[in-house]
Amino acid sequence: MPLDNLHEHFAGQPKYRLLQAKEAVYGALAESWAEATTLPQSLRESLDRECPLSLSADFFVSRDQRAVKALITLSDSQKIESVLLKSADGRHSLCLSSQVGCAMGCQFCATAGLGFSRNLEAEEIIRQVLLMARYLSGHDGPEVRISNIIFMGMGEPFLNYDNVMAAIKILNDPQGFNLGARHFSISTSGIISGIQKLAREKLQINLAISLNAPNDQLRSRLMPVNNKYPIDKLIMAVKDYVKRTNRLVMFEYLMIKKVNDDLSSARQLVRLLKGNLHLVNLIAYNPSGKFLAAEPKQIAAFKKILTDGGLKVTQRVSLGRDIMAACGQLAARGASSQSNSACAAS
Repeated sequence: MPLDNLHEHFAGQPKYRLLQAKEAVYGALAESWAEATTLPQSLRESLDRECPLSLSADFFVSRDQRAVKALITLSDSQKIESVLLKSADGRHSLCLSSQVGCAMGCQFCATAGLGFSRNLEAEEIIRQVLLMARYLSGHDGPEVRISNIIFMGMGEPFLNYDNVMAAIKILNDPQGFNLGARHFSISTSGIISGIQKLAREKLQINLAISLNAPNDQLRSRLMPVNNKYPIDKLIMAVKDYVKRTNRLVMFEYLMIKKVNDDLSSARQLVRLLKGNLHLVNLIAYNPSGKFLAAEPKQIAAFKKILTDGGLKVTQRVSLGRDIMAACGQLAARGASSQSNSACAAS
């Protein structure tokens, strides 16, 4: 029985039993139902058989202890990755996968080399969160919790929209993981139908666009999705999203050496995004073999042009390179021996 249908196991039970079970799973972060001592033993034994809480994963920790990557083995032996990032300001952000592999074919992404296998079910997304929440609690103390969840790992979240939203609603539930809606972010390569759906959701979830180029010619070379959803249509969809939600949209821009880091691209980006409710997030590329990371001086010069042009700009701190923390790198290596997405670890 999947966790997202946990209520089915409690049919005929007093209502408070389901609440006790949710507290054990999402509050106490129990690793087996034996720990849920508020439940009768017979019920715990039944739950252990039908809805086990154990998870199979290998953990990789960066030298500075600020990035933790989990290579998770699913029930069908497929592998996915999640990355926990510990910021200097005390935030703990979790980068989640939404699919096994990815069909988008982005040239800079290690996951692209895996191809697409299948969508993750809502409970497989939830279990990534529980796994990393347990890890964080066990290593940093039970009072330390995940601050933010980012769908920026393996896969395109908007091509698994229903399962992603189902997982978010359970994780947002005050009787579930109880993480506020504004602490969720979905990063898309530019699936316009997904942007339109998200604009109509009642939950105030953050939207991020993986842009990575200021013009169609370059973006199509890096991201084949641009052939179907070119930049002008993407920007129109974002403007409509902003109009409907009045929420800031983040544009992610991987800084790739001698590909998209020239100052002409910076000036084009200013013309493309100026005057709207936008934020540009510059990301130091986490090399996966095909491209190199832009030089720090070049990133600084690029950023100056954006800020001088009136754009709001942030620059993501690079974490976890020593553990291949960009999503898809470990799975890709594993696939080649028996596998860089724009993951937050970049």
